[in-house]
Parts: sequence; C-alpha cells; structure tokens
Amino acid sequence: MTVSHTAAGAAHSPAPAQGQRQAALQRWLAGLGLDPARLRAIPGDASLRHYWRLEAPARIIMDAPPAVEDTLPFLRMAWRLRQLGLRAPRILAADTAQGFLLLEDLGSLDLKGALDQGADAAAWYQAAIRAIVRMQAGGRRYAAHPPLPPFDVERLRMELDLFPDWYLQRHLGLALDASERALLENTFAKLIRNALEQPQVWVHRDYHARNLMCLDDGDVGILDFQDAVLGPLSYDLVSLLLDRYWDWPADWLDARIQDYLDLARKAGLPVGDDARFRLQLQRMGLQRNLKIVGIFARLNYRDGKAAYLDMIPRFWGYVRTAAATDPDFAAFSDWLARLPAPGEGKS
Repeated sequence: MTVSHTAAGAAHSPAPAQGQRQAALQRWLAGLGLDPARLRAIPGDASLRHYWRLEAPARIIMDAPPAVEDTLPFLRMAWRLRQLGLRAPRILAADTAQGFLLLEDLGSLDLKGALDQGADAAAWYQAAIRAIVRMQAGGRRYAAHPPLPPFDVERLRMELDLFPDWYLQRHLGLALDASERALLENTFAKLIRNALEQPQVWVHRDYHARNLMCLDDGDVGILDFQDAVLGPLSYDLVSLLLDRYWDWPADWLDARIQDYLDLARKAGLPVGDDARFRLQLQRMGLQRNLKIVGIFARLNYRDGKAAYLDMIPRFWGYVRTAAATDPDFAAFSDWLARLPAPGEGKS
C-alpha cells in the first residue's frame, strides 16, 4: 500500500525523523542548499517510508530507511517510466546508502481528491488507462536491465495466502478443515493459472487513485511504483477500477474496460477477444481482492492500523461478486456465502 503526495500537514513538522536519522537527513538537505526547517510532513498510509514536502522550490523528500527498503527499485523504475514518456517524478538528488531521495513535486491533487471535487471521472480514468497502455506497450519494447521481478507462482501464492492466514484464521478465528483447505488450494491454483496464462507486461501493482496525480495538462503523474513486476496484462486495470473509494455502476465499468481494450489493440498489445479478456480481468480481480482483504486484516493485527478493517466490506463485496458470477468458482462462492460477513467476526 502507499502514501500519495497530497496536501501536506497543517503545521511545520518539528523534525523529519528521530535521533540520528533526523540529524543525517538534516545534514543531507543542508548540503543540497535546502532548509530542513521548511519541511512539511505528508500524511502516511500503510507505507514504511516517510515523505516530506518542501515549498519554494517545490520538492518532495523521501525517507526510506535502508533497513526497511532498498531505494534502487524506485530509482530504476522512475527512470524507465520517464523513458517511456510517462510522468513519474524526476529524481533530483539521491543518497542510496542513507535512503534519502529528493524528487520532483507533481502537485497535491491526486485522482481521489480531484473526483471528490467533482472532476470528470471518465476523462481522468481514460487518462489513467492511457498511461497503463503506454507502460505495457513500452515495457514490451524496452528490455529492462536488471529485469523486473516476475510475478511468478511463488509471489502470487504468497499474496493469496494472506487471505487464509490473516483474515480467515486471525480475524475470523476459523480453523479450516481438510475439505476447506482443499477448496482453497483448488481456487488458488485456478487464480494463479489465470495470472500466468495472460501476456506478461510491466505491472505497477498498486495502480489506484491515491497513486495518480492529476496534472494541469490532463495527464496523470504516477507514484509508488517501486514494487513493479513483470506480470499479467489485466492486473493494473483491475487495480484502478476496483478500489477502496467508489462503487462504480456496471455500465460505467464496462465502458472503461472497453476504453482499455480499444487503446490496447491500437498499441499492439495481445489482449485477445473481449470475452476472454473480461473473464481474465474478473479472475484477476478475485485474486487481488482476496489479497487485499488479507492485507487489511494484517495491517490491523500486526501494525495496529485498525482503520483498515472498515475498508474490508467493499473488497469483500468485490470478492463475492467475482466468485458468484463465475461458474468455475461456484463451490468457492457457496463456501464464502457461509462465512460471517465483515463486521461479524472478531475485531
């Protein structure tokens, strides 16, 4: 999950870090001719990184402790996206040993904020879809060195296991019997096969409204791309369309899927026929949203971020709908229907 470069804190933050790290960051910024006292904190989310905004000149500072995160994947992917003409922030300075980055500021209006203010949802989603297609098509032409990590069986399974480990067992307190474990194994195998059978392209992995900045020229700026992988064609589109913020009408979603298909075909992407792609997209959504339900439970129990439990019902609805409308998942759908609804389990 992520933090977006949205509006900064209401007051100047007294310190950008604690102890020795605070002093190191202040020295680094001073060496760049920047005044640490003028930083404002950018509110965090589920990320272990910290972000700060500097005004006049407008800059973003990323603090990613090396013990927590390697900044090289972020630096590499920022460069790659910009090579494709996408609006990732420019890297203005970097200290990879300490985990400090100075970034271009893409503004404070993300897609969530823009739509909350009444912006044209279809127009901005079309801009976001154009960026997906540009990334996918460009990534097929451009050989990344080192290559992006593959979204392989191990990685897909690790994500899916979040659902039984953290939601079913930790949150609901269920002890799965042999038949239930077999049902999950069968379901997960089908979802993994669906992902691996799709054309493999560059995948952002967290492509949603808080990571997309609405720029003045109508394009979208892209953030939080350091976990990019080589993975299934439908992944980023379903991340965009089925998010935590809005329940779009079915006909609106269908129109956005068609926007993607039209642009993808023009770009030469191997999307196949419409019906097959839509089925792949639906199953990709089932995989991703099972993972999200598990992640949100983990954020509560492991990280003490209880607000994420309140977000589970929307994603639970996505899971139920996807399973209930796919005959290959009828048994799984019937089993889900017997589980407590979100809010009825342990809290």
